[in-house]
Amino acid sequence: MKIKTTLYSLFILLLLTSGYAQKKTVAKADVNYDRYAYVDAIVNYEKVAAKGYQDEKMFQKLGNAYYFKAELPQASKWYEQLFTLYPNQEAEYYYRYSQTLKSTGDYKKSDQMLEQFNLKSGNDKRGILFKENKNYLEEIKANSGRFQVVDAGVNSAFSDYGSSFLGDKLVFASARDTGGVSKKVFKWTNKSFTNLYASEMKPDGEMGIPERFVRTINSKFNESTPIFTQDGKTMYFTRNNYLEGKRGRDSSKNTLLKLYKATLNKEGEWSNVAELPFNSNEYSVAHPALSQDEKTLYFASDMPGTLGQSDLFRVKINQDGTYGTPENLGPEINTEGRETFPFVSEENELFFASDGRPGLGGLDIFVARKEVDDSFYGIQNVGEPINSNQDDFAFLINKKRNGFFTSNREGGKGYDDIYRFVEYKKLICDQMLSGLITDQETKEIVSNAKMSLFDSNFKPLQVAQTDAQGRYSFAVDCGKTYYVRAEKEDYQTKEGSVRSKSFSGSKDYSMELERRIKPITVGTDLAKTLDIPMIYFDLDKSYIRKDASYELAKVLTVMQQYPAMKIEVRSHTDSRQTAAYNEKLSDRRAKATVAWLVKNGINSARLIGKGYGESQLVNPCSDGVKCSEEEHQANRRSEFIIVSMQ
Repeated sequence: MKIKTTLYSLFILLLLTSGYAQKKTVAKADVNYDRYAYVDAIVNYEKVAAKGYQDEKMFQKLGNAYYFKAELPQASKWYEQLFTLYPNQEAEYYYRYSQTLKSTGDYKKSDQMLEQFNLKSGNDKRGILFKENKNYLEEIKANSGRFQVVDAGVNSAFSDYGSSFLGDKLVFASARDTGGVSKKVFKWTNKSFTNLYASEMKPDGEMGIPERFVRTINSKFNESTPIFTQDGKTMYFTRNNYLEGKRGRDSSKNTLLKLYKATLNKEGEWSNVAELPFNSNEYSVAHPALSQDEKTLYFASDMPGTLGQSDLFRVKINQDGTYGTPENLGPEINTEGRETFPFVSEENELFFASDGRPGLGGLDIFVARKEVDDSFYGIQNVGEPINSNQDDFAFLINKKRNGFFTSNREGGKGYDDIYRFVEYKKLICDQMLSGLITDQETKEIVSNAKMSLFDSNFKPLQVAQTDAQGRYSFAVDCGKTYYVRAEKEDYQTKEGSVRSKSFSGSKDYSMELERRIKPITVGTDLAKTLDIPMIYFDLDKSYIRKDASYELAKVLTVMQQYPAMKIEVRSHTDSRQTAAYNEKLSDRRAKATVAWLVKNGINSARLIGKGYGESQLVNPCSDGVKCSEEEHQANRRSEFIIVSMQ
C-alpha cells in the first residue's frame, strides 16, 4: 500500500510539474506575441499544443500569429481547432477563419463563416459587402483572364516586394541576406530586415541583376515601397521609425512604420532624408503613392480616424513643399479590414489591396475610378491571375498597360515574390439601370411616365419615358449612387436612390406609383385606399382609441360623398388567445366601429359589421408558431370593403 501511495504521489507530482512547465511556456509565448515576435511565439505555442495542451486564448493567438504573418493555411489549422473546441467566438474570428478557409480552397465553408460573421458583427461593412455580393466569385470570374503573368526575374529565396519605376529601373524591397558579420532580424518574421534594391529593365523584357540601392536610404531597419516623382528627383519611401541613428518607439516599446522623403542633389546622390510631418511614434504610416499631377500623396495608415485595421488616406502637397491635413478616403474605399498599398495609374485609376471586400482570399487587388471631384466609384476586383487565394498586393502599371505586383502564392521562390504582367484586355464595366413602373393599387403597367436620372448630388443626367410595357432604362456607370424620379399625370411623383452594381450587367429598380385620385368600386378596401393604419384598438380591447377618430373620419367623408355606398366593416385579430375568444373580440370591434359611424351620421342600413377572429391571418402566425410582435400586429386589422355603390 505504501509503494502504491508513493507511486501515485509521484504521478501527481509529474502532472503538476508538467502543467506548470506548459503554462510557463505559454506565458513566454504570450510575451513574444505581445511584442509581435510571432515566429518565436508560434514555436512555443505549438510545443505545448503538441503535448495535448488545450486553451482557447492559445488557439486564438496561434491562429492570429500565422494570420498576421500571412501564412493563411497554417492559420486555418489553428482556427479550426479553436472553433471545434470553442465554437462561440467574437465576430472577428469568424472573419479571419473565413479568409484562411479561402486559402485552402474551401469557399463554401468560408461563405458559411461569413454568414455567421454578418449575424454577429452588426453593421460591419465587410459583412454588408458580402451580403450584397454573394455571387462575388462570378464577378471575379467575369473580370479574370485579362493578364499574362510571369516571374519578374528579380526574386530571391527571401521576401521581395513593393516595387516602383525609376526611369529604366525597378526599385523594390528585399530581405535577401547580403552577408556581413551581424545579421539583423525582424522579429515579426524572424527574417532579415528589408532594404531597397534596383534592377535594370532591359528593352527585351529581361531584368538586370538586382543591386543594393544607395547607402543613404538603406538603414539597419526595414525600407520598402518607394515612389518617385516623374522627374526622378524626389522619392518617398517607408521605413521603420529610425532616422539619423535614432530609433523611435511607441508607448508599448514597438518600432512602427513612417514615411520619409529624400531628394536627389546636384551630385546625383540621394540626400536630405526627412520624415513627413504627419508621422507619429504611436501609429504606422506606410506605402506611399503619388497622384498623376503629383499634388496629392496617398498612403496607408492606422492613425486616429481609421475605420478598420488600416485605411487609405491622402494628403495635399502644397507648392511650398508643406503638407495639408491627411484625409481618410472614407467608407467608399475603406472597410473594417485592411486597405493598403495604393497606386494611382496614368488613367486616374486607384489600385489598392484589401482583405475587407469579397475576394479570393487574403489581400486581393482592387481598382476604383477617380471622379473629377476626387471621389472614387466602380470598385472592382481585378480577377485572376493577378489575384489568388493568398496575399496579392503592391500593384503598379504603366501607360503601356504592363507592370508588376507582389504575391506570396504557391510556386514562388521566397516568402513574397514580385511578378511581371501584361494586361491585354482592359477591365470594362457596362451597367444598365432599368425597371418596371406600375400602378400601386391595380398593379397595371404605367406607360409614358417621365423618368429622370440624377447623380448623387442631384445633377440632372438623363430623361426617358416608359414604353408600352411600362419599362425604362438608363446606361450608367458602375458602382455609383443615382436618384431616379418617376412622374405621370394623375399620379404622385415618386423618387428614390439606387446604387448600380460594380460589374457589367444590369440593375433592376422598379417603382409603384400612387394615384392622386384613387378609383373606388365594389370590392375596394377603403382602409388600403385611404392609408388607414391597421390598428386603432388596444390589445384585447374593443373600444376605439381617441387617436383613431381622425382615421375613421376618412371613411366617414367618403360615405358622405357617395350616399348610396354600403360597406362591410371586417375586424380581424391575431392568433394569441383562443379562437372563440378572438371571434367574440373581433365582433365587438366591428360593431364598435359601425356604432361610431352611425353616431356620426351614417344610416345603419348602409353598414355591416362582422368579426372574423383569427380565421383570415395574413401570415403563418397561427397557434404554436413563434412570431414577432410586428408579424402579429399585421393580423390585427380592420377592413372597410365596399359591397354596393347603388
